[in-house]
Amino acid sequence: MLRKTIALLIVSFVLISGLTGCGGAPATIPPEPTEAPEPTAEPVASANLILATTTSTQDSGLLDFILPDFQAEYNITVDVIAVGTGQAIQLGKDGNADVLLVHARSQENAFMDEGHGVRREDVMYNDFIIVGPADDPAGVQGMRDAAAALRMVADAEATFISRGDDSGTHTKEKAIWTAAEIEPAGDWYVSAGQGMGAVLTMADEQQAYTLSDRATYLARTLEGIELEILVEGDPILFNPYGVIAVNPDKSPDIQVDLANTFIDWLVSLPTQEKIAQCGVVEFGAPLFTPDSALWRAEHPAGE
Repeated sequence: MLRKTIALLIVSFVLISGLTGCGGAPATIPPEPTEAPEPTAEPVASANLILATTTSTQDSGLLDFILPDFQAEYNITVDVIAVGTGQAIQLGKDGNADVLLVHARSQENAFMDEGHGVRREDVMYNDFIIVGPADDPAGVQGMRDAAAALRMVADAEATFISRGDDSGTHTKEKAIWTAAEIEPAGDWYVSAGQGMGAVLTMADEQQAYTLSDRATYLARTLEGIELEILVEGDPILFNPYGVIAVNPDKSPDIQVDLANTFIDWLVSLPTQEKIAQCGVVEFGAPLFTPDSALWRAEHPAGE
């Protein structure tokens, strides 16, 4: 099937191996078999689900941490395509993915409004941060106004590495530049067209500034990058993630029932509890905060 062939070819190019922030087995490899409990139903043949997702869920180690549980419980192999959110959403529009896990709400809303998706659920959130070199030539350290900080980076013409890939992070970056009333351009502004992990490596090598999701930044610190968190805490830096089942009308190959099974599992309380543990051992705090409707009902604000 062409759809599966395209997806698996993309997987082979975009998945990044290395240290991660949550640990666990690789997301696209089924877990080692263990002694199974007494079956409650007839065993079913293994199925494949194509998940198109942002690079941050892969680079942070989240998928390696949680997906083996899903694969073992449901006998479903998840083929992960980790790209920018814009690319992931395009895969859904083209019928080359079953389910999306992304973080650009405006693009997600448009995807649903245009009929490309049949179900969207909140999953989790974290935040974006502006990171840069310890000597901080633009003088933004400790600021809580992201737009003002980027304005100072531009005024100093300090090197800034942009994702430049229509990802959720790039979408957020552009929103902050708009708030700063600046159209970034010049030799100091580098559009990389790369995933978050690669951009952090570039920024570290060039002692440059960049915008990162916190989870991928923390995971990359385990690999030795020396960039520091300089700006955080501005409400504009809020970073929510959503999961979407692709409309089966896009392709006869779309596994909408598997997609809904995956969504039900992802937003369930046990999986949300596991998401809340991702990164705790390594960093003393979770990389993501659970935020499904079931989680919010179980954990009302202020409790």
